[in-house]
Amino acid sequence: MKKIHIILAATLIATSLTDVKAQTEEYEIVTLDNGSKEEIAVPESFSLNVDEMLSTYHAKNNISEDSKCNSTDIDIYADKETIVSRLKSMPTIIEMPYNEVVRSFIDRYTQQGRRQVSLLLGISNFYMPIFEQALETYGLPLELKYLPMIESGLNPNAVSRHGASGLWQFVLETGKRYGLTVNSLVDERRDPVKASYAAAHYLSDLYRIFGDWNLVIAAYNCGPERINKAIHRAGGETDYWKLYPYLPKETRGYVPSFIAANYVMNFYCEHNICPMETNLPSRSDTINVKQDVHFEQIAGVIGIDIDQLQELNPQYRRSIVNGTSGDGSLRLPSEYIGKFIDNEDSIYHYPTSRMVAKRSVVDIDDSKDAPAVSTSHHERQHKAKSENWHSRHNGKVTKADAKSSKELSKESRKESRKDSRKGSKKDKADNDSHSKRSRKKAETASSVTIEKGQTLTEIAKKHGTTVEKLKKINKISGSNIRAGKKIKVK
Repeated sequence: MKKIHIILAATLIATSLTDVKAQTEEYEIVTLDNGSKEEIAVPESFSLNVDEMLSTYHAKNNISEDSKCNSTDIDIYADKETIVSRLKSMPTIIEMPYNEVVRSFIDRYTQQGRRQVSLLLGISNFYMPIFEQALETYGLPLELKYLPMIESGLNPNAVSRHGASGLWQFVLETGKRYGLTVNSLVDERRDPVKASYAAAHYLSDLYRIFGDWNLVIAAYNCGPERINKAIHRAGGETDYWKLYPYLPKETRGYVPSFIAANYVMNFYCEHNICPMETNLPSRSDTINVKQDVHFEQIAGVIGIDIDQLQELNPQYRRSIVNGTSGDGSLRLPSEYIGKFIDNEDSIYHYPTSRMVAKRSVVDIDDSKDAPAVSTSHHERQHKAKSENWHSRHNGKVTKADAKSSKELSKESRKESRKDSRKGSKKDKADNDSHSKRSRKKAETASSVTIEKGQTLTEIAKKHGTTVEKLKKINKISGSNIRAGKKIKVK
């Protein structure tokens, strides 16, 4: 059976399904039961910026601190026997054993990460039904729904250091192999629904290879190729905990952090952690768009908040729905679906600062003669003298004429060099003048400090500009901004 696992893994590798996740720069030293020290990498999601996540549209409008909760910043300590008992009691198919590495991640979640867990519990209400449905469709264990918690911190716009994107952190190659479209306008790795089904499909394929869920989870992190190498180095061993010394550092911490995530999402109350309150937004539905349309056009006609549009449709990288491709699916709150249908033509013709229409055919205007090439005064003078001389002698050249012609050429070259030097000086003066104007313009550029709770839409309205212009001059790709930072408004 072990040989079959290795052969199947090699087959998957040959079809380029390797999905290597970003290595983190944060490490933790864990003291094992035998007294030895173990250095493990901490997943990027553990450095989740809670304030940044709270500034998203969903968080600002649908999540709040639970005022009735008596939570404190003090963890209720649980000894080893208690945690072992709780892990055993969880209704899971995937093995959830205890060891010191698992314990270190549980402590991280229940101590310094308490507010992060509180936020994740609130945000999970948006995404867990989607994850569960996708996993159920492929017949997978539902406890895998906590993988995005350690992959992305439940942020659909998360991008790792190595380009993995979305809730499930697909790298480009694997995302495309599992049917996710990625181009200049669209990145379906950020689509919560499509990415969840692609992830469930990928996890199903990995289980057919390894037949062990701990190895599947490890392979999702570092790719089946590295798991295959570890199996070879361990002499064909397929137990994750026996392969442990042969795995990359980030993968050694990955399965323990997955176990810890399952633990804390089930036993947060026992550790005195209160979930943030969630008011689920109104139901949403999708509609097919027939033409390319910018979010500004939709918001301008039907009155929806542009930040809400971006939150519901994170897959659109430039806030443009590419309807002309035939797959322009747009998610809207249910109450706006009718408004969109009734005003569709007005939406497409609504003026926007961002041009979305592209010409399909372009004519070249060749009806006029091209202008004559400009020449310098001295070149024109030389040409006139030369033509004069030739017409005077009817093409007959004497020694005196040849000498005269030579002198004329010499004079012309001298004048040409003089013109060149003058032109260089003029170009330098023009460049200096342009640089001064550019510096002056940069010095007068206006910027403001972002206040707590402000959105790009609010800042744009206040300063008479648009969200797209703000994004462009500040090089902002998403919609998240941080209070206290400066942002250019001109």
